[in-house]
Amino acid sequence: MTTGKNYIGNKQSAKGSKTYKTFNPQLNIENKTIFTEATSKEIDEAVHLASEAFKTFRTISGEKKALFLNTIADEILALDDELIQTFCMESGLSEGRAKGERGRTIFQLRSFADLVKEGSWVEASIDTAQLKREPQPKPDLRKLLIPLGPVVVFGASNFPLAYSTAGGDTAAAFAAGCPVIVKSHPMHAGTGELVASAIIKAVEKTGMPNGVFSNLNSSGINVGTQLVKHPEVKAVGFTGSIRGGRALYDLAAQREEPIPVFAEMGSVNPVVMLPDALKNRGEALAKTYAGSITLGTGQFCTNPGLLLAIKNDDLSKFISKLSEEIVKIEPSCMLHPNIIGAFETNKKKALSQSGLMVTADYTSNVKSNYARQTVTTVEGKTFLENTTLHQEVFGPYSMVVQCENANQLELIISKLEGQLTGTLIADKEAQNYSNIISALQNRVGRLIFNGVPTGVEVCPSMVHGGPYPASTDSRFTAVGVNSIKRWVRPFSFQDWPNELLPIELKNENPLGISRLVNNKMTKDTYESF
Repeated sequence: MTTGKNYIGNKQSAKGSKTYKTFNPQLNIENKTIFTEATSKEIDEAVHLASEAFKTFRTISGEKKALFLNTIADEILALDDELIQTFCMESGLSEGRAKGERGRTIFQLRSFADLVKEGSWVEASIDTAQLKREPQPKPDLRKLLIPLGPVVVFGASNFPLAYSTAGGDTAAAFAAGCPVIVKSHPMHAGTGELVASAIIKAVEKTGMPNGVFSNLNSSGINVGTQLVKHPEVKAVGFTGSIRGGRALYDLAAQREEPIPVFAEMGSVNPVVMLPDALKNRGEALAKTYAGSITLGTGQFCTNPGLLLAIKNDDLSKFISKLSEEIVKIEPSCMLHPNIIGAFETNKKKALSQSGLMVTADYTSNVKSNYARQTVTTVEGKTFLENTTLHQEVFGPYSMVVQCENANQLELIISKLEGQLTGTLIADKEAQNYSNIISALQNRVGRLIFNGVPTGVEVCPSMVHGGPYPASTDSRFTAVGVNSIKRWVRPFSFQDWPNELLPIELKNENPLGISRLVNNKMTKDTYESF
């Protein structure tokens, strides 16, 4: 049951006077629960509790952290239909989508539990002393990854579960040994509170320190701003718009002690369609991409918003077929009136640009908050000259750029901002376009061959990030167990006695983890060095 209160550690609190409600976009009405925004005092209390909890939580064994993460997963499942119905009521998304996101959230939590229980993720490295080395003795040096401290996680508007309260950022931070303060997204505050209650139950059942988790309500930017500026906060995770991510990044950089902001932001996810592929299977590709563009009402960060190809008759046929297929698809509900409002505004701005032609626009009547899908096309020269056309229109919208030749196609790719994904649609001609592939690789975090970008598999080999502004640091992924590396830093011990070392670096290797010892990967004990 939702109360509308904040979780300040293990207690609920609602001391503020600013309140708000979530919104049901399917019914076009406000939901009933009144949520109370966190006050400055409550923010301070949550952060201080997290800072105190860090002193203990950072030392908790991988086995105990695994139990904590698995118990969170169990408690989320125990919320059962109440969570699913609240998710749907606050997002306009289907029950199937809600259950799919819940499944992904559970999988992420259990994946991190397995990772920390095994233990090798700390990347332990040992270089033993050489006391007789000339001209200088070599000291004993041992290195591992240690947690940064309290992490603030911003809930994402388009993923109420998988990228929010107990989503990938939170799971990774817990796994690293970092307490988490979630700035709940105002569009799905009820979903966030329910998940927060599951985390708190897990905290209590597994004996984690009070303050290892807090959940703060906020109707605007004030709470988030205070959190990022708070001196006891050591890192930030964000999924959302370029504008929002950049604002947080700048705030963090202006602190007396700057901190990292790992923001996953906008992307148009360019799709390059080579000539033979369009000639041989253009009709099938049109149907596939009509579905991909409209999937989830275009509200995925990997939505294919830009299709690039060399101008010829086959491309013209593809555009015609794509336009025909996309208007056959029934429009669906967007997440919130604000989201569809931004979609209409950004689409209108794009359509007002000189040289852009609309090839498909759903014109029939739709319910409130339902988005009309649109396809446009533009000449390569016009696209190069007008960077407004390069910007994301978040929703069921895509633009086909008709390039004069392969050289212009390569130039256009090189001029794009950083993206999460790039896709190559090709038959046997791919080897003849190595420059195109190289240019695309330089602009994205993940390259897809003959597929669609919508869909992000949660596994160790996934990279969900890319050059700015796709993310604020292209060296890291926001998805998969390797995302834990955002919340840690490398740390070395020099000439420390064995009994004082962390268990991962002790001579006897009591955890049996894989370690780099004198440049050799091994699970051996000291006696075998």
